[in-house]
Amino acid sequence: MKIVGFSIRRPVTVTMLFVAIAVFGGVSYGRLALNLLPEISYPTLTIRTHYEGNAPAEVENLITKTVENAVSVANNVIRVSSISKPEVSDVILEFSWRTNMDFAALDVREKLDVLQLPLDADKPILLRYDPSTDPIMRISVSGSSDLSGIRYLCEEFVKSDLESIDGVAAVRISGGFEEEIHVDLDEQKLTSLGVSIQEVTTRLGQENINLTAGTLQEGESKYLVRTLNEFQDVEEINQVIVAQRNGVPIRLSDLGSVYSGYKERKVITRINGEESVEIAVFKAADANTVTAAAQVRTRLEELEQEYSGKRVPLDFEVVFDQSRFIEHSIDEVLNTAMIGGILAIIVLFLFLRSVKSTLIIALSIPLSIVATFFLMYGANISLNIMSLSGLALGIGMLVDNSIVVLEAIYRYQTQGHSPREAANLGASEVGHAVVASTMTTVCVFAPIIFVEGIAGQLFADQALTVTFSLLASLVVAIMLIPMLASLGQGGGDNTQLETPKKVREFFLVRPYSRFLAYALRQRLVFLGVALVLFAAALSLLAGLGSELIPEISQGEFFIDLQLPPGTPVEQTSRRIEEVEAVIRQEPDVERYYTIVGSGNQTGASAVEEREHIGQILVALGPGMLHEKETAVLEGLREGLRDIPGVDYKFSRPALFSFKQPIEVILQGYNLQALKTHADRIRERLAQIPGLRDLKASTDGGNPEVQIHFNRQKLANYGLNINQAARLLRNKVQGDIATELNEPDRKIDIRVRILEEDRRSLIDLENLVLDVPNRSPVHLSTVADIVLAEGPTEIRRIGPQRVAIISANLVDRDLQSVVHDIDQALQEFELPPDMFVYVGGQSEERAVAFESMQFAILLAVFLVYLVMASQFESLVQPFIIMFSIPFALIGVALALYLTGLVLSVVVLIGGVILAGIVVNNSIVLIDFTNRLRGQGKDKFQAIQEACAVRLRPILMTTSTTVLGLIPMAVSLGEGSELRVPMAVTVIGGLMTSTLLTLALVPVLYTLMTSEKKA
Repeated sequence: MKIVGFSIRRPVTVTMLFVAIAVFGGVSYGRLALNLLPEISYPTLTIRTHYEGNAPAEVENLITKTVENAVSVANNVIRVSSISKPEVSDVILEFSWRTNMDFAALDVREKLDVLQLPLDADKPILLRYDPSTDPIMRISVSGSSDLSGIRYLCEEFVKSDLESIDGVAAVRISGGFEEEIHVDLDEQKLTSLGVSIQEVTTRLGQENINLTAGTLQEGESKYLVRTLNEFQDVEEINQVIVAQRNGVPIRLSDLGSVYSGYKERKVITRINGEESVEIAVFKAADANTVTAAAQVRTRLEELEQEYSGKRVPLDFEVVFDQSRFIEHSIDEVLNTAMIGGILAIIVLFLFLRSVKSTLIIALSIPLSIVATFFLMYGANISLNIMSLSGLALGIGMLVDNSIVVLEAIYRYQTQGHSPREAANLGASEVGHAVVASTMTTVCVFAPIIFVEGIAGQLFADQALTVTFSLLASLVVAIMLIPMLASLGQGGGDNTQLETPKKVREFFLVRPYSRFLAYALRQRLVFLGVALVLFAAALSLLAGLGSELIPEISQGEFFIDLQLPPGTPVEQTSRRIEEVEAVIRQEPDVERYYTIVGSGNQTGASAVEEREHIGQILVALGPGMLHEKETAVLEGLREGLRDIPGVDYKFSRPALFSFKQPIEVILQGYNLQALKTHADRIRERLAQIPGLRDLKASTDGGNPEVQIHFNRQKLANYGLNINQAARLLRNKVQGDIATELNEPDRKIDIRVRILEEDRRSLIDLENLVLDVPNRSPVHLSTVADIVLAEGPTEIRRIGPQRVAIISANLVDRDLQSVVHDIDQALQEFELPPDMFVYVGGQSEERAVAFESMQFAILLAVFLVYLVMASQFESLVQPFIIMFSIPFALIGVALALYLTGLVLSVVVLIGGVILAGIVVNNSIVLIDFTNRLRGQGKDKFQAIQEACAVRLRPILMTTSTTVLGLIPMAVSLGEGSELRVPMAVTVIGGLMTSTLLTLALVPVLYTLMTSEKKA
């Protein structure tokens, strides 16, 4: 190879090249972003529309269906689903993977802009599902002051302070109390004085105004004329004249009371049972999560010091910090890679018995890694658990090429060649084989671009990282290693690189040569045994079960809670305190953070606010293993069963899918029939082992006071439906008339009737509707008022209404549970207009597995192309490729012994394995062909090649396997994504090595002719 000769002739140039690579790699490392996961574009949009004062049925008919019809024709939409809740419509669009979601959002927005919705409906807003847009930190704020004072300080000072930090995009404040000025009007006084609530609202807005009236010039002076009449305090509002009757002014104080209060609470937050204010911190899209979080922590410490000496001291406690999990996960990966590298180097020394030779080969690891950092920076890849797992995965393979090259150089040195000649001859001899073996490993990652679903996006960074590191190791092997060896540092005397020759011959080469000779005499027997083992492996794999992606234990989980619809937030808070009491009894819980009135109950891509729901974030102690976390979950489930009337669901922070593990979808139209059959199905599913937290979307009913106006009666009083409904809302809910402007904030002024006039159904019936120029009329005179129960929500998939029964999995794999569910569903006889099927993550798993199987087949095809080009033969690549299917023997056994199931992670390991297992065979067959070219027959050539290549084959396999062992036994954060892949590669590689040394020679002699290669 010309590049080998160039490297040997120009050692200084080569040295400078690798020094430059090291420098640029180090600089790039310092500039790489640090994130938990690669940037993943989830193909989901949620269109949320608020339609105040409307029940789910009206929301469905007037909002949801209209939005669905408009956006269902958007480009690349594969499914439209919706959830119609009281006052809120969520239409969820699922696009095909790899859709440009920025363009998709623009397309959808264009269709929404021309949409004709009811005038009193809010403008639809677009929400994106993306874990990277979730808060990176949640901070609880408490202090000696009341919650309103704490919230005021957080909103006016702390919020802007934190938002000024580089990398922080936004800060959201919730919980505590928000100040509001209440104008509570007495219904009887309004009626007796003939003043309507609209008059009061309008007059307050007219009286609270500052305006510029122009300028006045007097002599040489010019004055700005201003009218300054904004309200200064509550007493001034109280004295406002709102009307005159018979020349007598009527002041606001004559109609009711004005006082400073708080907005109606919709969200209550607590930390470890104590009420607090929450600060949610969101990072900028391109910011480093760890750096931004560290700066926020530092600033919080400074703020605590600043406020400690003031009248209102503040205490900040970080209850959730994504950067900690990122740091621990990345530290775990780096430690795994470091240990793997050390083990690989130790194995090298045991084989080579030379410190200098070991160090030369060991150089491949750091040089390849720093070169990878440079390429990652150029490809805009961040440091995340997937990209670093790619480095850890390849750590043992980085020395493979260098081993093969140095071994060939050593062999020529032992034949009497000078270091310079040996370096040139040895590196040139194996150069093409080394390039081919590297290309087979690299090319298997190309099919990743065709993988659909989360797998394709999740593992793209890992594929590129492994590719970069292997290409870098190839450059090191064919440039740096020959150059160093030519300087006399690669060989020394003839005993420098070899283990004691007699010991190696006696314990290694001779036994193997005798075994190989026997195998070549019994070729069909060996082939038959291999086929039997292969069939057994397929049977074992079929019984392992499968899942989408292993669930990652982050030491934190959510408990989503739901009380009967209609429960006020204060009552919800009291009931959730019972749940908190159960949590406090669990010794492994370090802290818990409660949000009452908010949560994610629907599985849609946005948090919702409803008074009867809540969510608790439970954080466990440090170093909590997955098994222990599962035990804590089971203990809490047992304790929560004793709390009646509270539905609960456990979940971990979403990383890869917002769908439930199990979703049974029942399609129909009649809501009552859907509810009846959904309850029956849920009862049956509860009997299936492994299912927990079963919940039906039709659970409960939404209590409603339904008011049916009589149009004729309203017309008799000169009113229409719209006027009457708005009058009713003004009195019950109230309107914001104007604001009280204080120097550093604005406080809403809400006008409504006294609470005692709107407490009960009888009070509602007696409410007075103000009729222009007519006597007031009671609501009961023009409307029928009834108590009823409507659906809490109406779900649709496409044009069909659905009921969804969801559940979590415990101690069982997804595939086996879905099989049991399918069996159970066959027991039900449904009406002709109903249809039931299993959705959730099982749908995603089917898509991911199908595309992964295609990727594996395509990878095998690419490997064949590379080898056919290398050997200029259509037959010999088939001999080598027999290593790939027979590697499944080791994969099946390794997965079975470790208790792992098939998943996307295992299949990615299979793709990687397809490129690795052929490497030893390529070098072996390449050398065999060279020997046959020297005139030896195929039996002599294959036996000699096996004896010569035995040590490098064992060395490369040992370094790769030992480099992966720390990853395979890892128990730290994020190990769920690394262990299955490492186990898959280790099991397959060990089997393939045995096949390379036994079955490949057998197949070579069976499938090739005596004609010289």
